[in-house]
Amino acid sequence: MSGSGHEQDEALPRLTTARRLVIKLGSALVVDSKAATPRIEWLRGVAADIAMLRRQGVQVIVVSSGAIALARQALKLTQPRLRLEEKQAAASVGQIRLAQAWSEALSAEGMTAAQLLLTLGDTEDRRRYLNARATLSALLGMGCVPVINENDSVATAEIRFGDNDRLAARVAEMVQADQLVLLSDIDGLYTADPRRDPEASHLPVVRAITPEIEAMGGEPPPGYSSGGMRTKLTAARIATGAGCAMAIALGHTDHPLRALAEGARCTWFLPLPEGRTARKRWIAGSLQPMGTLTVDDGARRALLRGGSLLPAGVVSVDGRFERGDPVLVQGLDGTVLARGLSAYASRDASRIVGRRSEDIESILGWRGRDELVHRDDLVLI
Repeated sequence: MSGSGHEQDEALPRLTTARRLVIKLGSALVVDSKAATPRIEWLRGVAADIAMLRRQGVQVIVVSSGAIALARQALKLTQPRLRLEEKQAAASVGQIRLAQAWSEALSAEGMTAAQLLLTLGDTEDRRRYLNARATLSALLGMGCVPVINENDSVATAEIRFGDNDRLAARVAEMVQADQLVLLSDIDGLYTADPRRDPEASHLPVVRAITPEIEAMGGEPPPGYSSGGMRTKLTAARIATGAGCAMAIALGHTDHPLRALAEGARCTWFLPLPEGRTARKRWIAGSLQPMGTLTVDDGARRALLRGGSLLPAGVVSVDGRFERGDPVLVQGLDGTVLARGLSAYASRDASRIVGRRSEDIESILGWRGRDELVHRDDLVLI
């Protein structure tokens, strides 16, 4: 379950070695609850930490709560519980303030903020999933820092503070992040609530989320932030199941990411060894193919080397499918080589087969992905 010691410490993840990192910040960290304004100086410290990580080659995505909390006072919504339409209205007002606060903090460090509003449904529907992932990949490639929040202003289900823990885990899964950090009001997971039980022990590392671990999640704390440990454990299950390490770390300190990088106490949830292959198994065996892509020998060799499938290597498209649907990939002799998720609908794929990726825009009138099937969405048979 857990352990300590130099040998284990050496095996724990390190922020500075991540390829892609997702950071989640709750409302209680981002917003001064008394003034209902952004905690500007604290955000500037986080922005400086992000700049530090980016200089070391780490791509960073931020999932930030705080929109509803920022609008409560301005809209005179000070009662503890809000109706759905009140939450949606507050989110509409607060999103502008939240985006501005992040834009100014990141801009001061020479970085460009990009706002994305997502729902959990966007991460679970295949087509919306691909759209969101492509947008995030493009933004990261352009050097931006995506700042994500749940799209509370149009949610049809009841909005719950704390869902951003789960959303952050879904984002980490979507972009295949190496690490997810949940900045919190506590420095990790304890065997019991340390505010109530002086005998509670801190767990520096959790190797598997067992029923015993889940039982350690307490009730949500009072105030604007109502996620609590339960939603963080749910996030840990999602993230580690996708092969992503997750940390719960103290956020109520200046430069919290720098502190974590320098060894501040936290709880690391280690990724499951099979996590990276779980989605591949899902693609390989759980989806009914909707069409077939036949490829030439050059594309066949590229696939066997672990490459993506480009339009130039495809000679024909059979079947009717939409973007995100599963397809078979076969060689000229009819041998099935792979299964994957198509980045284009069959009608568009048929128009770009055999053509170079740079010609896609002139053919279709819009520019999609360079790959017909990205290697992340492809499983060799």
